[in-house]
Amino acid sequence: MTLNLAPNFNEPGKRYFREFSPGDDFYEVLIESHRDLSDEQSALLNAKLILLLANHIGDIATLRTALQLAREDL
Repeated sequence: MTLNLAPNFNEPGKRYFREFSPGDDFYEVLIESHRDLSDEQSALLNAKLILLLANHIGDIATLRTALQLAREDL
């Protein structure tokens, strides 16, 4: 599986009028999920989300590439 770096957010059955709208929808849900959490709870939420999405992807090579890209410029 090749890592997709192009915008790829969508919701089946929903029509978007702007290309960036699906990404905005995700960002809103992400920020809302952190609302009223302590810093520790927020970090735990992020860790759980990473593990859930990594399991969903499942391909170790893709995950390795994603981790390498995420570390660039840090």
